[in-house]
Amino acid sequence: MKKAGILNRHLAGALAELGHGDGVLICDVGMPVPAGPRVVDLAFRAGVPSFAEVLDGLLDELVVEGATAADEIRDANPEAARLLAARLPGLAHVPHDELKALSTGARLVVRTGEARPYANVLLWCGVFF
Repeated sequence: MKKAGILNRHLAGALAELGHGDGVLICDVGMPVPAGPRVVDLAFRAGVPSFAEVLDGLLDELVVEGATAADEIRDANPEAARLLAARLPGLAHVPHDELKALSTGARLVVRTGEARPYANVLLWCGVFF
């Protein structure tokens, strides 16, 4: 049994399958989940687990070479916007509809219990060397 890191077996297994250039969408409960990508739904109750908790857990496990969020996060959810800016230097912003379109190409979707708007980010996997 693992004693540290991500303990959810479905999420840990999905992360182990990712490669360079793969997309991982971390999303709130309201984001439409596209057909196609593998989905690990962590939502338990509104706000549990939070977007911040899941983001930090995934950033501890992944090499991220880029990230994209919706423009709308800046006005609709400034707290999440500040969190992303602090954790992901070089974060790109696109209109929300474009983020939804980009998410169809993700390899993995991780749905959180976050119940605040636009708490979504598409991470692009890098390599550790």
